[in-house]
Amino acid sequence: MTIATASSRALSGIDAPEVLVEVHLGPGLPAFHIVGLPDAEVREARDRVRAALNHARFEFPARRITVNLAPAELPKDSSRFDLPIALAILAASGQLAPESLHGSEFAGELSLTGELRPVRGALAMALSARSAGRTFVVPEGNAPQAALADGARILPARTLLEVVAHLAGEAPLAEYSGVAQPRTQAYPDFSEVKGQQQVKRALEVAAAGGHSVLMVGPPGTGKSMLAARFPGILPQLSEAESLEVAAVHSVSTSGFEPLRWGERPFRAPHHSASGAALVGGGNLPRPGEISLAHHGVLFLDELPEFDRDVLEALREPLESGRVSIARAARQAQFPARFQLVAAMNPCPCGHCGDRSGRCRCTPERIARYRGRISGPLADRIDIKLEVPPPREAELVAPVAGEPSSAIRARVERARQAQIQRQGKSNALLGTREIDRHCATDRDGDQLLRHALARLLLSARAYHRVLRVARSIADLAGASAIAAEHIAEAIQYRRLDASF
Repeated sequence: MTIATASSRALSGIDAPEVLVEVHLGPGLPAFHIVGLPDAEVREARDRVRAALNHARFEFPARRITVNLAPAELPKDSSRFDLPIALAILAASGQLAPESLHGSEFAGELSLTGELRPVRGALAMALSARSAGRTFVVPEGNAPQAALADGARILPARTLLEVVAHLAGEAPLAEYSGVAQPRTQAYPDFSEVKGQQQVKRALEVAAAGGHSVLMVGPPGTGKSMLAARFPGILPQLSEAESLEVAAVHSVSTSGFEPLRWGERPFRAPHHSASGAALVGGGNLPRPGEISLAHHGVLFLDELPEFDRDVLEALREPLESGRVSIARAARQAQFPARFQLVAAMNPCPCGHCGDRSGRCRCTPERIARYRGRISGPLADRIDIKLEVPPPREAELVAPVAGEPSSAIRARVERARQAQIQRQGKSNALLGTREIDRHCATDRDGDQLLRHALARLLLSARAYHRVLRVARSIADLAGASAIAAEHIAEAIQYRRLDASF
């Protein structure tokens, strides 16, 4: 037989479309061609596969070898196709039964000695192989990550010879049965932050409803300290959420460590980060910081110092929870349902409003500084609050504050109430769902109307006030939104006029 096929997977965003590796041995001078939109890394498989087969004492066919990666319109990247190409060559040359490749999918990079090296995106490929009902043969280093796809049959192998022996029925590969033990993430504790009770309360409301936060205050007031402790009060990830987080990280440049299973991401890019670093991009689209913060926290310190174009790129993901990256040759879509926590100084020098009078910034400089954050972006941030300097008595007090565990217990109760009532967090409520679940009493309605007129709130801000009020009511264990809940939610929009 001069033709054989093997199944593998490409990567497109966090999806893994099937790729059929077809090998044909034809007459003519010896040659080795790979077609089907391969990139340079895939084309280099010719030398790796030839060396691996020769080192493993297989006969490399002295014929015209054509490898087709179908579908041809799907761009192919990465060295994951080394293993299926080698196996299909062996089957086409009669050194391996072609039918032995049926029912399995293969991915792995070959070293020149025939050893299998890990590749990127093992979890995404394993999920697709599970959906197709096929066994997935991977390098041993990828097995722990691929096994996170519950129900997938994962066969790890160390070398090409082991895979061939398995397919020939001589030494079957053992199914991977190891279970990674997630490590307990020890976040800094809120009890270490003295004072700032109003800010802690606002962060508790944000954690309960999944709301975005902007903290405005002079240097040294604890904004970064509070943000670093924020993930410690968020609810535990569900199994589905953990799988989404792992799938996104598995296709990133850094990959995913199985020991971090169930851990909420916390990303804090520097303010010099480019738009591609934040949103994602590249010739081969990779997830950016906002996608790597999916189901976690994206902390942007010194918010006005980010480039304007970079900040504007946050507007769509904040609303839709997804980001689309389009390039000339390919497009990709990544999830980006992150919780934004941002911090900034009140003015360029950072001391606007200080009682010592240290600030020398003119009103024009302050307006220009805050104007770096556009109104549409500021309008999408649910909670904006001032972080004042702590009082001296609070700093020297020996009594520790409330621990994160106590705050997290209240947050989890409130979040559970939201899931039972509407199946999602309050921050994700649509317009009709707001009308159904965020109805207020007469006093609350009058208070909200007054705030709309005085603070000149937009329609978007109006709905966000109701979502925040719903979260405050959930923390209080109230079934309906009362006037005091509306009043507290309005307080978190007082800074709207500054942007």
